[in-house]
Amino acid sequence: MGSSRGMRAAIALSAWAFLAWVLLSWTLTLEQLLFGAGISVLVGVALAPLGEVTAPWALRPRVVLAAARITVTAAGRIVASNLRLSRRIWLPSRPLESGMVVVPTDARSAAALTTVALVTSVTVDNQFVDLDRAAGRLQYHAIAIPSRDPQEARAAINGPVERLLPADGSPI
Repeated sequence: MGSSRGMRAAIALSAWAFLAWVLLSWTLTLEQLLFGAGISVLVGVALAPLGEVTAPWALRPRVVLAAARITVTAAGRIVASNLRLSRRIWLPSRPLESGMVVVPTDARSAAALTTVALVTSVTVDNQFVDLDRAAGRLQYHAIAIPSRDPQEARAAINGPVERLLPADGSPI
């Protein structure tokens, strides 16, 4: 790892790994922090040859805010979908129409499509299955199909996440 590019990648990866360590361990004793720093440096050095990494200190505020909004939206959708599923379990007489649904998408960049597919699939309601990039359509398996109308289904499934993405299609 003699190159400055490799060194920058190792430092950035070490910083990300240390942030993850602090968030996951949630303990701020000196021993815990030193151990986490050591492990983080090992991870950073081991993964640096895999390529470029954006360092935490290089993130733009717009990106951080967009990621925070998407995270809050995803958390709300997770809670709501789990409550709906619990209700279905406790009240099994409710009609259930599960199946596949194809919805249009405005997302075009790889980053935007990946974000929409991942964030919409963390709920128990819908699981991303397939992408028709040329036609701009996403296919989901739904526990309960929200609507047979593609635009109404989009409004319920991927629309809330797509509204949070940058309008210029740039990655968040």
